[in-house]
Amino acid sequence: MNDVLSEVYFGNTVQDYLIALAIIVGGILVLQLFRKIIVTRLKQWADRTESTIDNFAVSGLERFALPALNFFIVYLGINYLSLSDKAEKVVKIAVAVIITFFLLRLISSIVLHGLQTYVRRQEQGEEKIKQLGGIMLILNGIIWIIGLIFLFDNLGYNVGAIIAGLGIGGIAIALAAQNILGDLFNYFVIFFDRPFEIGDFIILDDKMGTVEYIGIKTTRLKSLSGEQLILSNSDLTKSRVHNYKRMQRRRIQFDIGIVYQTSLDRIQEVPAIIKDIVTSIDGITLDRTHFKGYGDFSLIFQTVYFVESPDFNIYMDKQQLINLRLFEEFEKRKIEFAYPTQSLFLTPTTKENHNDQLVSEHR
Repeated sequence: MNDVLSEVYFGNTVQDYLIALAIIVGGILVLQLFRKIIVTRLKQWADRTESTIDNFAVSGLERFALPALNFFIVYLGINYLSLSDKAEKVVKIAVAVIITFFLLRLISSIVLHGLQTYVRRQEQGEEKIKQLGGIMLILNGIIWIIGLIFLFDNLGYNVGAIIAGLGIGGIAIALAAQNILGDLFNYFVIFFDRPFEIGDFIILDDKMGTVEYIGIKTTRLKSLSGEQLILSNSDLTKSRVHNYKRMQRRRIQFDIGIVYQTSLDRIQEVPAIIKDIVTSIDGITLDRTHFKGYGDFSLIFQTVYFVESPDFNIYMDKQQLINLRLFEEFEKRKIEFAYPTQSLFLTPTTKENHNDQLVSEHR
């Protein structure tokens, strides 16, 4: 038996190989027991607390620390053996790659958790979590590029040339894709400054609709007529955007006109009529009503009131009720609404005036 254990293969005895195998198998079994007993209890404890940090820590332990420890145990087992220079170099590179991989994943998870915590504290935070996909795609790209540069540096490669190449390539890409990078930058502006969010109803020049999706390059709206409007993020941040979702109440101004033939008594009654109608309707607050001025074909009365709701349909219901009651009250009092008209006044002429006109024309 001792003769078998002392047999040498590739610079190591059979006993060395068995010890290395025992280190690997024993270490992995211990980690499995640790996962089933300790990690399970830590999960149960974290679920009972209100904080999310402990849940993230336990999840990180299970997702990153334990797999990394598995590779570390394998490394310990292999390192127990006597290896050639080439094999040691391969092992060293493998360990560096694995450590870098898990470290970068851990950093990415920490950044994602921090952003999710920041977003959840905002209004409608759970809905905004969906917008993190684009940001994390960019941040992960940056994290992995920096991580790979550090990895190559630790492996002895000249990263100066790599960084210089990335710099030149970055300038070329920036010049070739200015519009895309501009939309990308404005995506960050929209996400952090929050001029509008998913579900908001916005108006941009002559375009209007409800925000359905905010992407890295474009934002998509669902218009009132049903079609989808696709706008670049740069256009949105450069323009004046009216956001009606955040409106608490609506300010309404409307004018009516009555004919010039209306008597003074009736004219004086109109503001009181409008005031009584508006104040009698629930959900609206009268600001003012006045005889505004003299129009081309009508006497103009202007009224301003507030609808205590941002809903457009509610506003239209209130305005319709006001219009119907105005029509009813004006009909009772014989007050006529004005409409565009032109009056032609003819002055009758006598025969003498007509003869004088003919003599004047003859001269």
